[in-house]
Amino acid sequence: MEDYQKWIDLAIEKGSEYGLKILMAVVIWIVGKWVIGKLMKVFKKMLDKNKNMDKTLEKFLSNLVRTILLVLLIIAILGQLGIDTASFAAILAAAGLAVGLALQGSLSNFAGGVLLILFKPFKVGDLIEAQGEIGVVTEIQIFTTKISTPGNKLVILPNGALSNGNIKNYTELGELRVDLTIGVSYDADIKATKEALMRAMESQENVLKVPAPSVNMGELAESSVNYEVRPWATPENYWDVYFQTIENCKIELDKAGIEIPYPHAVEIQKEA
Repeated sequence: MEDYQKWIDLAIEKGSEYGLKILMAVVIWIVGKWVIGKLMKVFKKMLDKNKNMDKTLEKFLSNLVRTILLVLLIIAILGQLGIDTASFAAILAAAGLAVGLALQGSLSNFAGGVLLILFKPFKVGDLIEAQGEIGVVTEIQIFTTKISTPGNKLVILPNGALSNGNIKNYTELGELRVDLTIGVSYDADIKATKEALMRAMESQENVLKVPAPSVNMGELAESSVNYEVRPWATPENYWDVYFQTIENCKIELDKAGIEIPYPHAVEIQKEA
């Protein structure tokens, strides 16, 4: 009977001690969640005031701040329950290091995604060239960026390599110059040749008037006089202008009776 009473007294003692801690932990959790909710509303309002803030970055920052606050709240609750939070923090740090080492590539892509969202070297809809691929950006995610190539192929680029490499944005400045080199016979009249090549560009509705197209003698080659033909186009019309100009140059030179030497008929050079 005495042993039974001892167990009852011990249960009452421990219940009083830990029951109060558990009750306080529950109160801290409820109050902490309420405070986090209020803080997140204030933080979201601050982000919404910045009209230039990317929605993807806004969502990412909100989730990151919420996660940090929840971790701090859980550590506070564990401390209230008498658990050694210093040891818990050390275990958490060790686990974080192990996960970080295992996910080095993913973390690099994650950091690259944050940089792309922050500095915006391109946006969805831009025509870019990067990592040996060229295409229109269809989606920018935290870890990868998706582009659609001219051949309608989906290419997924890792953001780590993308943010650390060279990026050519063909859309940012609004128009692109199409670079072509057309070779004609040494016997061809210079003025007649330039007029024919200008007609080849000006007859196209997709060639921009401003900046104006241009024709210049570029080289006295071994078997031809090479003219640099430079029409301008919007990014979406680039390839139409590119191919149509070549065809029109042949048509207009034939009409003018200007010979195109064989085999150096047309040399096409892309801007590096």
